[in-house]
Order: sequence, then structure tokens, then C-alpha cells
Amino acid sequence: MADNKSRVICVGEVMVEFSRGNDGRYGQAFGGDTFNTAVYLARAGIPAAYATAMGDDPYSDALLALATAEGVDSELIARVPGRMPGLYTIETDAKGERKFYYWRDTSPARELFELPSWAATCETLLTARLVYFSGVTLSLYSNTGIGRFLATLELARKQGVTIAFDGNFRPRGWKGDVARTRTVFAEALKRVDIALPTFEDEAMLWGDANPEATVARLQAFGIGEVVVKNGPNTALVADKNGQEHVPVPEVVEPVDTTAAGDSFNAAYLAARLKGESPVPAVSAAHALAAQKIRHRGAIMPRAVSAMH
Repeated sequence: MADNKSRVICVGEVMVEFSRGNDGRYGQAFGGDTFNTAVYLARAGIPAAYATAMGDDPYSDALLALATAEGVDSELIARVPGRMPGLYTIETDAKGERKFYYWRDTSPARELFELPSWAATCETLLTARLVYFSGVTLSLYSNTGIGRFLATLELARKQGVTIAFDGNFRPRGWKGDVARTRTVFAEALKRVDIALPTFEDEAMLWGDANPEATVARLQAFGIGEVVVKNGPNTALVADKNGQEHVPVPEVVEPVDTTAAGDSFNAAYLAARLKGESPVPAVSAAHALAAQKIRHRGAIMPRAVSAMH
């Protein structure tokens, strides 16, 4: 593994995934929004690590083996004896749109910042080049965990760590408590350098009328770089040089839209970390997302990823 200061640390939860195939049978894999991004970052040649908590069961062992195979550093994956990771199933309709069903309430990932190792986890986050997290990440933790995590992000940012965030609002994860969600998000957004929201999510949570409204709201928090994903429509990128709509080069008939945004974020961040400017980075992100939605499950086969 490269020097820690060169790596991206993604924070959140990875679960056991069961996705139904065309024959009606389920295939077992792993997925979780920020973990998916970590995998695609590693495939792009960006040193990546994942911070979460797992159990000591065979599924957790298999996840660690997957992380190793994908080149994702598992140093920050805590193991909790007697526990098991969360699980979800994916059902897709004829248009490739997906619906998720979760069993995750007792996942040890929820306690990452309350385990005995929480302080060591926070100290390691301070050594990253970039820390990436999402609204799903925030939905996992208690107020104590959120407080510790956000305090760490604030300190990390003061020490030169870039903070990237995808709102990725999922109402079920917040038990329908919109007021708490907005409060937590607002605190998180004060500590963000790069925002990578999806317009549909922002409209649901904040009532934004269009991607321009999303940009204006996020810039009010002092966020210098914003990319608003908008499905098959253009993505809107905004930074100190202004705003620009970057079109999707090819509208793809999706097989499974799972992790479309996660792969987009990974390709965008990888391009930016390699020195690309935002607009070309968005084009690269569109391309990877288009490949991802041609395949079932959160993480497409490595052979396909290597071709593009």
C-alpha cells in the first residue's frame, strides 16, 4: 500500500448482497454505496481504504478477501466478535430500476465510532489525502457517533485533508425523520470540499426545483466544488470558474442501476486526484456509470471494468 497520505478513505457500511438474475435465482455478492466507490477508486489506480465494522462470521471473512482482491486496504475494518454484517436483496424491474430490501438494524457498522477502537479510527482518518462519505454513512450512527465523526472531519480538513460527500438520501435509513436528516446534513455540509449529490435525492429532501438550486444551496455552505448528477440528463458541475452542464455521451438502456452514482463518484474523484479539471472528470464519470448499469449488482466484473 502506498503512503497513507496518498490514499482515499471511504467510510460507511458494506453488506451481503443478493441480486436476482434473469433465471429468478439469487447470486451472492457484496455492496454498499461507499464501499462500491472504494472498489472503483482502487480499480482506477487510486490507493483506497475502507472504514467500517464487520463481524467474525464467514461472510465478513469473504468481504475482507474481496477487499484484498480489489486492492482496497482493510486496515480500518474493525471485527466485532459474535456479530454479522447487514444483508440486502435487489429486485429489478423491466426498465432496470431497482428496489432494495434490507436486514441491517444490528449491523456492527453502526457502532464504528463507539467501538473501543473508535479513537484510533479517527486518528487514521486524519492521515488521508481525501475522506469520502455519504448520507447513508451518516444514517448509520447515533448522535454520539455522528458527533465524533464530524469532529474528526473538521480536524482533518484543517490539516489539509479533502472531504467529499454524496448526500445519497434514503428516507428509510432515517426512519422518516426529515428534520433530523436536514440537521445532520447541514452540520456535515459545513465540513465538505467536494459535493457529489444526485438531484432526485436533493429535491426529495430539500425541495430543490432544479440542479441550479442544488448548486446554490450547497455553495451557501462554502463548498467549492459541486457536481449534481441527474440520471440520463446532463450533470451540472460548479466551481470557482462557474457552472457547466456536461451531457451524458450515450443514453444506455439499463440492466441494473445499482451503484450508478457510486461508480460515477469514483471515476470523478479518481480523475480529479490525477489532475483532471472538473468537466473532463465528469465525462469520465459518465462513461464508467454507463458501463456499470449494463451489469447486475453493485460491483461489475473486473474484466469489464478493465476494458473501459
